[in-house]
Amino acid sequence: MTKLEPAVPTAVAGGRRAWLGLGVLLLPVLLVSMDISVLFLAMPTLTADLDPSAAQQLWILDIYGFLLAGLLITMGNLGDRIGRRNILLVGAAIFGVASVLAAFAPTAPILIAARVLMGIGGATLLPSSLSLISTLFPNARERATAIGIWTAFFAGGGAVGPIIGGLLLHHFWWGSVFLINIPVLAILLIFGPILLPEHRAVALGPIDLPSVALSIGGILPLIYGIKHIAAEGLDAMSAAIALIGVVLLVLFVRRQRHLSEPLLDLSLFTRPLFRVAIGASMVGMMSLAAMSYLTSIYLQSVTGRDALAAALLGIPMAIAVFVCSMSGARVGLRLGVRATFTLALLLSALGNLMLLGVGVDGGIGWYIAGSVIAGVGYGLSFTLVSDVAVSAVPAERAGSAVGISETSFELGNALGLALLGSVAALVFRSGGDFGDTLGDTLLHSGGDAGLIHAARESFVSGMHLATTGGALLLIGMAVLAWRSARADR
Repeated sequence: MTKLEPAVPTAVAGGRRAWLGLGVLLLPVLLVSMDISVLFLAMPTLTADLDPSAAQQLWILDIYGFLLAGLLITMGNLGDRIGRRNILLVGAAIFGVASVLAAFAPTAPILIAARVLMGIGGATLLPSSLSLISTLFPNARERATAIGIWTAFFAGGGAVGPIIGGLLLHHFWWGSVFLINIPVLAILLIFGPILLPEHRAVALGPIDLPSVALSIGGILPLIYGIKHIAAEGLDAMSAAIALIGVVLLVLFVRRQRHLSEPLLDLSLFTRPLFRVAIGASMVGMMSLAAMSYLTSIYLQSVTGRDALAAALLGIPMAIAVFVCSMSGARVGLRLGVRATFTLALLLSALGNLMLLGVGVDGGIGWYIAGSVIAGVGYGLSFTLVSDVAVSAVPAERAGSAVGISETSFELGNALGLALLGSVAALVFRSGGDFGDTLGDTLLHSGGDAGLIHAARESFVSGMHLATTGGALLLIGMAVLAWRSARADR
């Protein structure tokens, strides 16, 4: 049995110092989740400055999430070996350097490279921060409360990102959305060594490097191929790239079955309730990412609002996500996990469907109402994911379950941007003789009112199709949640 080597006295765990330590741990959680969505409002001004292609725009947005999804389990295993606090602080330093590089990137390729580094650094922050909570709070009740707060900040960060981005863009240039990371990371690097305990496993073998290579080598080409097919149509090159990803992932799965210490414990997926939690987090993040990205563009490029005005309209949803994330566990106790999961997914779907009331010439009320209802659903669902994932498996496998649940969040976010975002882009370009994006079309329209209106209509049509697709995925997951959770009882 693996032994953990604490580097702090037991007396440090729990109490006031533990809660101060939790406050420090919330900083990287907020940054990682916020940096997924903070660029949504910055894309129009970033596009005008760097002039990225449509493909580059999507890579700027989703390469960060892809690397998070591919590296979370690996970095969690690495933290067990070299120390969870150590890897947290190293990752924070990498994240900070990459943030500065991104802020002052002169070209789109350099910005993409900076986002790659941010993804690598960010992948160290989530698993190490959640693992350290168990060390800080040995009391089960306090630990559950701390994990609930952690989840609320993780879920709320994605909703707060566009708002903070809008406030910064109102006063500064687009690079400021990255520089905001620096003072937050400075606090972590200063107070982390003081308030956070070290924890490492002393009886683990080396990480299986072929598994690491196969997981990353499978995820990236598969998502790239799917994204290219959705955006440009099926061709031999994109199909071949996606097929390479599938083959590598199959090899990854086969390898995990024969390892004594696998990166991914496949036996966890034999539990129906565990599958529900992972599916709900992935589908939920897919729809939330697409909804947040597309409505951010809609509020600016279709309705003509500036970044600050668009950000202010996102506050109601952010509040709904955060508040319901904090209270989701209590709702689950009162209604039951199965009923709460099903209700949350259906509310999220309803909120997405309400965006069908949004149009070129009006419908902001539909947007606000739909985003709030969806936010209630997302908040309730996300706060249950970690608890359900952990409770669905034996205690000795809880760490693996949490790592997988975090990966599903990040992979869902990346898939939402890649798949649903690409579907919206395909519908937009099929609506007329437009540029690659709405921003590019408006920039080169020459003041042609007819072209501008037609482009905006086409974008709204694409947004409707994408958010409706997200709603259908949520409804399907709600049905599976009800049936699978029922079968697990």
